Amino acid sequence: MNFETYQTIKSLHIIFVVSWFAGLFYIVRLFIYHTEAQAKTEAEKLILSTQFVEMEKKLWWIITTPAMVLTILFGTWMLFLNPALLHQPWMHIKLSFVGLLLIYHFVCQKIMFDLKRELFKWKSNGLRMWNEVATLALVAIVFLVEMQGTMNWIKGTVGFFAVAIGLMIGIKIYKKLRTK
Repeated sequence: MNFETYQTIKSLHIIFVVSWFAGLFYIVRLFIYHTEAQAKTEAEKLILSTQFVEMEKKLWWIITTPAMVLTILFGTWMLFLNPALLHQPWMHIKLSFVGLLLIYHFVCQKIMFDLKRELFKWKSNGLRMWNEVATLALVAIVFLVEMQGTMNWIKGTVGFFAVAIGLMIGIKIYKKLRTK
């Protein structure tokens, strides 16, 4: 395996992971604003909804989905170049989180399609909590890759749930501050 080639592929993988997460984080923010726009006057709602549908479409098809495809492509290429990674338990867990992240991606796509058809199944607070699922996946994946099995699993599990609880508390505090 050529080290320089592997490092180039790894760098591209990381760049597209960052782009994918940026798109996932922002798309759900747009869903929140789109949902909250429904409480505006009819004229405002029409203008805002039209704008949000366009923004969501461009973000999804120009940035988020291509970044997801390229993340998977370069990640698979890395595994092809270094198949020994597939024998590492931490990699199995990481790939499980990536699988969950793919499900998250396509659930977001469904939400986007629903909003375009004016089906508002989620409330803005539920979308705020949904947004944190990607944050938890990011935390888990980064720690798995960086620690590569050297971290104590009990500490890792406690840390993961501590981050989750912290995020939920933050959402509750934000909701209280927002409604004042």
